[in-house]
Amino acid sequence: MNKTVWLFDLDNTLHDASHAAFGELHVAMGDYIGCHLGLSPEEAGVLRSRYWLRYGATLLGLVRHDDVRAAHFLEETHRLPGLEERLRTSAHDRAALRRLGGRKFILTNAPRAYAMRVLGALGMTKLFDGVIAIEDMAMFGDLRPKPDARMLRRVAARLGVAPGRCVLVEDTLVHQKAACRVGMRAVWMQRYLGGRFRGTVRGGTNAGSQRDATGRRKCSKPPYVYAKIGALRQLTLL
Repeated sequence: MNKTVWLFDLDNTLHDASHAAFGELHVAMGDYIGCHLGLSPEEAGVLRSRYWLRYGATLLGLVRHDDVRAAHFLEETHRLPGLEERLRTSAHDRAALRRLGGRKFILTNAPRAYAMRVLGALGMTKLFDGVIAIEDMAMFGDLRPKPDARMLRRVAARLGVAPGRCVLVEDTLVHQKAACRVGMRAVWMQRYLGGRFRGTVRGGTNAGSQRDATGRRKCSKPPYVYAKIGALRQLTLL
C-alpha cells in the first residue's frame, strides 16, 4: 500500500491561476484595501505588496495592523464572477491524479468556497480526500497560512502521519522551503510559471530564475526542492 500523503497547492499548480483568477483577484484586493482603509489605488498596491513580502499573505498584514476581519476580506475579494469559464485543465491531469497512489489533499491559502468552485469546474473534487483551506490554518487564534512551518507540522499531525510521509506539490519556492524544514519532500510544479516570476521576488530579482548564455530563462533546482515537474503525470515516477 502506498502510504504517501500528497499535499497539493491549488493555484498555478493544478490550474493556470495567472490566466483564470490572479488578475481579477489583485484588482479586488486593491479595491478592498482602498475602500476600507481610505487609500488611493497606488497606496493600496504598495501596502498589499508590502504585506505580502513581509508575511507571505496580504491578509495577515491587514488583520494584524488594520483591524480587517479575515472572513469578510476573503468573501469580498474572492467572488470573481466568470471564474469557471476561465479555468483550464485537461483529461490527462485528472487521469494522472487517479493513478497516483496514496492519500491526496488540497492545501491552499485560498478560502474554501473558492477552492471548491475551482475543483468543481475542473472536475477534480472527487479526486481528493479533503481540502485544507486558509480557514483551517488557524493556530492559537491567529491565521498561519503557508509558509508557516508550525502549521505544516500541525497538518501532518491532523492527518495522522509523520511529515516525512508528506509530499508538498507547489509552484511557490518559499512554501517548499518551509516544507523541507519540517521534513516534508517538496516538488516544484513549473507548468504555469511561463508568464510569471519563478520563485519569490526578493530585491527585484526572482529567486530560482536565471538566464543562460543565449538569454533564455532557466530555473535551477534549489537544494530544498526534491524534484521539478512540468506535468502531474511525472509524480508517478518519483
